[in-house]
Amino acid sequence: MKKIICITGAGSGFGEACAIKFSEHHFDVIITGRRKEKLESLKKRIEEKQDVKVYVLPMDVRNKSAVFEAMESLPAKWKKIDVLLNNAGLALGRDNFDQASLDDWDTMIDTNVKGLLYMSRAVLPLMISRNRGHIINIGSIAATQVYQKGNVYCATKHAVEAISQSMRIDLLPHKIKVTAIHPGAAETEFSMVRLKHDEKEAKKTYEGYEPLQAADIADLVFLLPPGRRMFVSMNLK
Repeated sequence: MKKIICITGAGSGFGEACAIKFSEHHFDVIITGRRKEKLESLKKRIEEKQDVKVYVLPMDVRNKSAVFEAMESLPAKWKKIDVLLNNAGLALGRDNFDQASLDDWDTMIDTNVKGLLYMSRAVLPLMISRNRGHIINIGSIAATQVYQKGNVYCATKHAVEAISQSMRIDLLPHKIKVTAIHPGAAETEFSMVRLKHDEKEAKKTYEGYEPLQAADIADLVFLLPPGRRMFVSMNLK
């Protein structure tokens, strides 16, 4: 029987790359995200190339009831989740604290922190019942390095690191491992989303160095031993 990984935010970036990577290594994959058409396209691409199954589960991790209902709705076979990859996350805006949008703050907190908590709590009973599992939380180098105009985004990633450490301790009796991975700047949709689709400004984000790519993080997620944490930076040109 193939192992199963459940990936949040699988419609693009790290989540998409991880879905492809794990499918290449014979994992069946549950892909979640808000954009159903992106998930369906990814499902088709994976199943055309790999002898695995992909289960599409459209939802928004910010919606607590939707998260728990989605996990409960899974067919019995798909509830045997071996790995949960909490990847859904974003930055919105890059403004000084006194000028930042409160709506942007709410969206980042709801997605990066509360979404991770909701998904973890919804999946954990399925892992605890089998006395095994692995939770991988995608954070950011911002978990330790606060920068100008990063304010609440940096705070949410500090929270991801703290939550990961706490989970690692609390879930040890259930033999559930917890890994936190904190990437530096990576060339995905991240900057386009953060800068409200200002393509010119988004490109400036990567000037002066070689950014990470989504595939780099997928390789690390797959290869990093369970229970560890890792900070991943970029290369200066």
